[in-house]
Amino acid sequence: MRILLTGSNGFVGGDLASFLLRRGHFVVGLGRSPEPVRAVSEYLCRDLGEPLDWAGTVDAVVHCAALAAPWAPPAAFERANVLGTRHVVEWCHGHGRPHLVYISSSSVFYRNEDQLGLNEGSPIPEDGEQINVYSRTKRIGERIVEGYRGTAAVLRPRAVFGPGDQVLFPRVLRAARAGRLPLIRRPDGRPVLGDLLYVENLSHYIAAVVERSITGALNLTNAEPVDLQAFLLRVLERLGYPAPRRQIPLGLAMALAGLSEWVSAVFLGYREPPVTRFGVSVFAYSKVFDVRRCLDLLGPPPISLAVGVERLAAAWQRETLSAGGPP
Repeated sequence: MRILLTGSNGFVGGDLASFLLRRGHFVVGLGRSPEPVRAVSEYLCRDLGEPLDWAGTVDAVVHCAALAAPWAPPAAFERANVLGTRHVVEWCHGHGRPHLVYISSSSVFYRNEDQLGLNEGSPIPEDGEQINVYSRTKRIGERIVEGYRGTAAVLRPRAVFGPGDQVLFPRVLRAARAGRLPLIRRPDGRPVLGDLLYVENLSHYIAAVVERSITGALNLTNAEPVDLQAFLLRVLERLGYPAPRRQIPLGLAMALAGLSEWVSAVFLGYREPPVTRFGVSVFAYSKVFDVRRCLDLLGPPPISLAVGVERLAAAWQRETLSAGGPP
């Protein structure tokens, strides 16, 4: 198959490009860098904030390109996640209406409360109630894709991690290594449960959706919910990092995060603050997904959480050693 892959230089897109090539597909990668960061069959340097001006034809489009940072100017999220998606859909309409696979986010479901058994039919907060700007713009992107006049799938992966990740674990691990990672203490003392997804499992699932022309929404996880705090402590122990000892009450953590965001937005030009309310929420509220539709259609993930963590830890140690830091 000929596949147009937006965001091919990113964490998810780069892993997916390699996976698709191994399966024999012709991958047209699209990114903003002048040259491809990861190997692809053909590369397009384009900014999806502008209409896509490529005259090629493909069998499928996988739209991975997005601004997935925990904090950035709202206009940057709008340009990357809303306008970029609109331009991809417009291009598809004018170029044979190929099967479109949109990589959304499980965060479109999130509220600041425990949410267990989330499935594709679970209620999604209105735009004004979305947990942050990122989730709101991804949800708007979903609606744009829902208006596509061809076949489409909307995939909602949960907490993707693995070698090459620049969003999830690196921030946590850097804070832990510096002794600046606190533990959030809930008023009820209950453990926080959560799902994760190893990046190669995500690539496996995306490839299956493309190859089988699967449509509709799909929640994607490793189908192995964990106690997040216990899980984090095991990862830190594996890396030889100190276990966090400082505990912060949830209410105080949210207040400090909100203050940090305000200072960043008003005085620092949206420079990423030390902590965000979304970051606090991730470790304060349970998010467990019912992924029976994924398992029925695509089968179990091929790589276990334990193996994924071991691969991440090994890659992280190699990177820190090559950078001259402690393992």
